[in-house]
Amino acid sequence: MIKASYQQYVLNFKRPSGTSRGVLTEKETWFIILEKEDKKGIGECGILRTLSIDDRPDYEEKLQWVCENIHLGKDKLWEMLLEFPSIQFGIEQAFLSLESENPLLLFPSEFTNGQKSIFINGLVWMGDEAFMKQQIDEKLASGFKCIKLKIGAIDFQKELDLLRFIRSNFDAETIEIRVDANGAFGLNSALDKLNQLTGFELHSIEQPIAKNNTDRMAELCRLTPFPIALDEELIGVFSLAEKEALLEKIKPQYIILKPSLVGGFRGTKEWIDLAEKHNIGWWITSALESNIGLNAIAQWTYTLKNSMPQGLGTGALYTNNFDCPLEVDKGQLWYRKNLKWDISPLQF
Repeated sequence: MIKASYQQYVLNFKRPSGTSRGVLTEKETWFIILEKEDKKGIGECGILRTLSIDDRPDYEEKLQWVCENIHLGKDKLWEMLLEFPSIQFGIEQAFLSLESENPLLLFPSEFTNGQKSIFINGLVWMGDEAFMKQQIDEKLASGFKCIKLKIGAIDFQKELDLLRFIRSNFDAETIEIRVDANGAFGLNSALDKLNQLTGFELHSIEQPIAKNNTDRMAELCRLTPFPIALDEELIGVFSLAEKEALLEKIKPQYIILKPSLVGGFRGTKEWIDLAEKHNIGWWITSALESNIGLNAIAQWTYTLKNSMPQGLGTGALYTNNFDCPLEVDKGQLWYRKNLKWDISPLQF
């Protein structure tokens, strides 16, 4: 007989982190804890307020319902939680964790043995020009070969100047640049801005315009001078038929998959299978989870054998994250077996 409980945990940013939706100083997250005889399992439900489709008043109530109905099992619960993708993901992790010899070792591999790494992008947060330039300098100095800049919050000309600064020092062979507009470009000005960005040999741009403008997004993907990646556009698209219809209509060059936002491992794999069917590239990104959720995503991501840089470098953002074996070194995420977990702040 499995017993289930949940608890909230608030992560505090080391410094306020800006996106086009505002500045973040803290991030709430929730954990589902399973117990069966002398074993325990843990899974993180990484909700992102204002972005997650399951940012709803009844979120905690649904967590309580899950704990009361844990006997239904992982698969049945996943199917009943379509409108709560972050809880779907927490459930998947928690059951895997319960079944594992080590509750935080979900997918044993050469990665978890410390033999192989995952290439990741270095994330540059929005802020004033000086702050963004400082972050870029830090990422380049620490050995990242791929950096991702969040754009759309400061003056566009200043953002172009930042890209010019990078490209004046590093060509596209040396440093891959991805930009993420988080939907900030206007519907009518987006194509002009894409054309202005062309000269910087960018790898891709995430979500240039706000989601649910599928006619315009399809047009942009057809006319764009460099690849567009869908991100927010995938949130809240639940059925396989809806997912395929969206990809067939917009025809993006890439999709970006955050397991906490699209239904965990199972929901993400559905998107991957459809993307590959339609010759669309993809990569995996974390969504500001604690190290517990990031650990699950990273271990699973390694098994997918995608050689592109993944978006998994968010573990060092918080003052009160959990000590764990994940470590970023020269733009690569490593699992250091000599580093220990400490999740003592949770009742686990």
